[in-house]
Amino acid sequence: MAKDYYTALGVQKDASQKEIKAAFRKLARKYHPDVNPNDKSAEERFKAINEAHDVLSDPEKRAKYDRYGENWEHAEAFEKARAQYGNGGPRGYSESFTFDINDLLRQQSARGGRAGAGGFDFSDILGGIFGGGRSRGPMRGQNVEYATEITLEEAYHGATRVLHLQGQEPCPTCGGSGEIAGATCHNCQGAGAVLTSRRLEVSIPAGARDGTRVRIAGEGSPGMAGGPRGDVYVVVKVRPHPRFERRGDDLIEEVQVPVEDAVLGGEVHVQTIAGKRIAMKVPPLTQSGRQIKLKGLGMPSLDHGKKGHGDLYAKVRIVIPDQISDRERQLFEQLREARNGHKVGT
Repeated sequence: MAKDYYTALGVQKDASQKEIKAAFRKLARKYHPDVNPNDKSAEERFKAINEAHDVLSDPEKRAKYDRYGENWEHAEAFEKARAQYGNGGPRGYSESFTFDINDLLRQQSARGGRAGAGGFDFSDILGGIFGGGRSRGPMRGQNVEYATEITLEEAYHGATRVLHLQGQEPCPTCGGSGEIAGATCHNCQGAGAVLTSRRLEVSIPAGARDGTRVRIAGEGSPGMAGGPRGDVYVVVKVRPHPRFERRGDDLIEEVQVPVEDAVLGGEVHVQTIAGKRIAMKVPPLTQSGRQIKLKGLGMPSLDHGKKGHGDLYAKVRIVIPDQISDRERQLFEQLREARNGHKVGT
């Protein structure tokens, strides 16, 4: 089935960015794997929600999706290939000739091609349409992209992902010619290529963010006519966390502070992304919403010119007790009388 990102988030096609963000947050809290352990359906729904938000929250991606539908990711390659062969149509057609990217993809799929996995190049398609053709010299293989999701904890510590790559490789028996001594190669049946599977282990660095691209050189699609292989790029998506909000290398965590500690000062415990529980001093007369900086307890930095970690900001939320004793009520009443007297005397 075609992907409908608007339906995934439960919003209309003319929804504002604010509405999209609000819908995503509501659904992310509901279907987050930490809230639904061992629930595969919730995990799949969470992935779909993340994918939809990633596209619709980005104006450029959203515009491509609205125009091209589920094949929006290939729009840029399509436009580049079309630009390479000119804006005119096939020879003998008018200059107003236009193309439908989805039709091209369906045609290529029917031929056995597979978009985005090194199975074909838009230049191959448009080269045939426009008659431009390709040079016969060595050509570098295509780059291949894979998306992966990691947790915020994995982004903090670093992670490993294993890719299982499948694709066409030059036949090792005939060297890609399809023939051996004038006869059809028995290994590839004359195709010159065979389907292979490879296992590739990828290390995702500590501090990875949304959009971090990990390059594995020389592991992409094979080249043509002796050209080198392309590269593999793993594009990282970090799942939203139920406790921490990330801003660059800094983290923000809401911390509950009893009303008496907020007024008089005190000490509360804060959980860090590293899993440690540390004591934090609360200054007297701390207001709700105040952010207390805990230096160096944020995310590792990926920036080459920057070392160490970001900071953790504890955002204070003052907690009012659900129940109080008679003695506590008397004390609060005395406090109110004292505060009222203080106001009258000023």
